[in-house]
Amino acid sequence: MPLFQRLKRWQARIRPGPLREWFHVQYDERYIYIQAEPPGRSPWTDKIAWDSIERIAFQAEGAGGSDGIYIFTAERPASRAIPTEADGGAELWAEILRRELFDQALAVEAASSVGGLFVWPPIDG
Repeated sequence: MPLFQRLKRWQARIRPGPLREWFHVQYDERYIYIQAEPPGRSPWTDKIAWDSIERIAFQAEGAGGSDGIYIFTAERPASRAIPTEADGGAELWAEILRRELFDQALAVEAASSVGGLFVWPPIDG
């Protein structure tokens, strides 16, 4: 690979550009679909069944930060992270609330906070 192309790939990795340009999320009645094409890295996809969702965490980053939605499922122990500033991220959050997969009052608290992790349903103990 020519030096110029290697430099462009390296630059894309350290400055990948706005998330909306390369991180996309959509949903239908059965699934959430994630498609990511990070600059300088291999593209990937994922699919989450709505009925497999066990818990959702919302990471509020306050003004200027990128809030994140963490979806925990019965399919695997690790969560899937979806930034709200991704293409379709805000719409996904609205659908999560519409489906009552996250407590409405807790969502209001998270939205008005300066930062923190908000989890529904709460973790006991």
